Amino acid sequence: MTTAPWRDPALPAAARVDDLLSRMTLEEKTAQLYGVWVGAATDGDGVAPHQHDMTADYDWNELITRGLGQLTRSFGTAPVDPALGARALALAQRRIAAAGRFGIPAVAHEECLAGFTAWRATAYPVPLAWGAAFDPPLVEEMGRAIGRDLRAVGVHQGLAPVLDVVRDPRWGRVEETIGEDPYLVGTVGTAYVRGLESAGIVATLKHFAGYASSAGARNLAPVRAGTREFADVTLPPFEMALREGGARSVMAAYTERDGVPASADPELLTRLLREEWGFTGTVVADYFGIGFLQTLHRVAGTPAQAAHLALAAGIDVELPTVKYYGETLVAAVRAGELPEELVDRAAHRVLLQKCELGLLDEDWQPPSPESVDLDPATNRALARRLAEESVVLLDNPDGLLPLAPDTRVAVVGPRAADALAMLGCYSFPSHVLTHHPEADLGIDIPTVLESLRGELPDAKVTFTEGCGVSDPDPSGFTEAIARAAEADVCVAVLGDRAGLFGRGTSGEGCDVADLTLPGVQGELLDALVATGVPVVLVLLTGRPYALGRWHGRLGAVVQAFFPGEEGGPAVAGVLSGRVNPSGRLPVSVPRVPGGQPWTYLQPPLGLAGEVSNLDPTPLYPFGHGRSYTRFAWEDFSGPDAEIGTDGSYDLSVTVRNTGGRAGAEVVQLYLHDPVASVTRPDVRLIGYQRLELAAGGSARVTFRFHADLSAFTDRAGRRVVEPGDLELRLGTSSGEAREVARVRLTGPVREVGAERRLRCEADVLRS
Repeated sequence: MTTAPWRDPALPAAARVDDLLSRMTLEEKTAQLYGVWVGAATDGDGVAPHQHDMTADYDWNELITRGLGQLTRSFGTAPVDPALGARALALAQRRIAAAGRFGIPAVAHEECLAGFTAWRATAYPVPLAWGAAFDPPLVEEMGRAIGRDLRAVGVHQGLAPVLDVVRDPRWGRVEETIGEDPYLVGTVGTAYVRGLESAGIVATLKHFAGYASSAGARNLAPVRAGTREFADVTLPPFEMALREGGARSVMAAYTERDGVPASADPELLTRLLREEWGFTGTVVADYFGIGFLQTLHRVAGTPAQAAHLALAAGIDVELPTVKYYGETLVAAVRAGELPEELVDRAAHRVLLQKCELGLLDEDWQPPSPESVDLDPATNRALARRLAEESVVLLDNPDGLLPLAPDTRVAVVGPRAADALAMLGCYSFPSHVLTHHPEADLGIDIPTVLESLRGELPDAKVTFTEGCGVSDPDPSGFTEAIARAAEADVCVAVLGDRAGLFGRGTSGEGCDVADLTLPGVQGELLDALVATGVPVVLVLLTGRPYALGRWHGRLGAVVQAFFPGEEGGPAVAGVLSGRVNPSGRLPVSVPRVPGGQPWTYLQPPLGLAGEVSNLDPTPLYPFGHGRSYTRFAWEDFSGPDAEIGTDGSYDLSVTVRNTGGRAGAEVVQLYLHDPVASVTRPDVRLIGYQRLELAAGGSARVTFRFHADLSAFTDRAGRRVVEPGDLELRLGTSSGEAREVARVRLTGPVREVGAERRLRCEADVLRS
């Protein structure tokens, strides 16, 4: 028996793929370039095409005779028992392999924005909460756990993480981002990528690039980012996740910048991504993104033109289903409208990835487990740790928190007793189960109310909702006021309801005109404050909301960004004092709700000044967060120094926990560039270190700054390090510097490229 070279695992992958491509027909090659949206049968008997008004009509049994590139969301389409779903996927893969000449299975992909988006799978905190934790190693551990769960049921590719940098908090998808700073997004996002990839899952970076910079914070609106903002704010997290994280896939964004849609931009998807950054993986379309070139962007007049634009730009795979890269693409090639070389280029990339995944090997077998637990105790413990680290204590001026164990507490608000208050829009319950009201949540999600009662068994806890999340009905205010008046303290649990396309107050397509609390929740809070009873505001949201209206009038303010299935106990633990809050803001909290979509990365004209009566200064700055213990910063070492434009410099500080309990401090390093050839942000994060310290304990952290970290895009479009004076500011937030080191860069302007250092390493010495 002679084995074809493409089946020989001893040969280099590229040689195997070259041999395989030479044997394929045009139809078989194009079949590797699209996915099919399916749902796993609840009895384990394979998969069935997803019925959707934007999917193409096709005969499944006939289609798979050519082979198939991808299977779309067999677990994420409907509630199916994980073990049955795994067996259904395995059966479908065997059918696909048996139907085609070459016996090649499909790549199965799923969403995993905040956990595997499948029924009965762990719902972790959303990415904005990852940013609040400032803890990349923990995020990497979570990514590895999610990756293991995906692999256990036969999934190969995860559509995450989102590396968009928040530019306007009114955008609905802020909850999916890691924050408003590219360094934080890059380091935390890269950690998640490393976790997924270490488990053998192909991580897919999205949305490449500029999606979060849409005008007016409207989903899919044109991107107004200029050349330098795009290069210095939008792109760095993607570059870091590719270079340091090893991500093997990228998803093209829906949006357009300066008239060119990302899905039709060879400058972005080929020259920058592949030629400059050296990316060798696959580029996939965002769902229906190729069709949008014709229907929304109107840069293509026919499906064939849309397919040609996307393929030429560098999109290798059409998702979620076949419409443009199937018969349309074949006909265009046959008619001479599109060179077959473009098909070969994309098919080579797809098959190379399949080879790396073992899908070209003769002995490949899909997993078909008898039982699967996608929410084991280890996952829940990890979700609890991340939730606890992500809760931000914004204010506690008079020490009202922690609550006394035997106090009378009135819990009020529409988010207190709703399990879905913990989850973002890409969690399975919020994303899929709304279409399946007959199904249960599949996982245990304690609410803040039941968790607080468990934390404070000796307290008298009453509850009333007061109002809905977004409806304008204030009829519940009367009872809410009465309950508050009877209590020693009122805990107002307010916030968002995650949803899609206007069905929620946060999530994809749920953009807002301003940053006022949804519905009449602000009026409810006014009424509660007016009782004179101390009010603790607890926010469960997907974005920051303006809180200046209540500044100085509240007993305490606690912010949690959709903290996942263990978020209720985490928040209640902060209220009771069992958890010492350590989260820091990944986004600024504004003072006023309208007219100031603002992030902290502002050049001088973006700051408060005499030229306008509007003050954009946030109420709570990026990086802010309080604790129940105290930290002293001692023995700062940062002498004035001169280094070359390719030099390095160390600065150190000792942090001591001077309080009576263990806690965590997050030491943040910011760069201030007083004079540059183009305007620069007043400060920007270039390093940070989370320090867990026992009561009385201390640690010395040393940041190893390199001049590369001061690089920016100059007027000629080059990324350069310029000579001149810099300030390195160590602080507890972007708005509070504790120590300043002054460094002068000397020598010539130095152009830097892919070899430059992307992160500031930190060494920690504990005493």
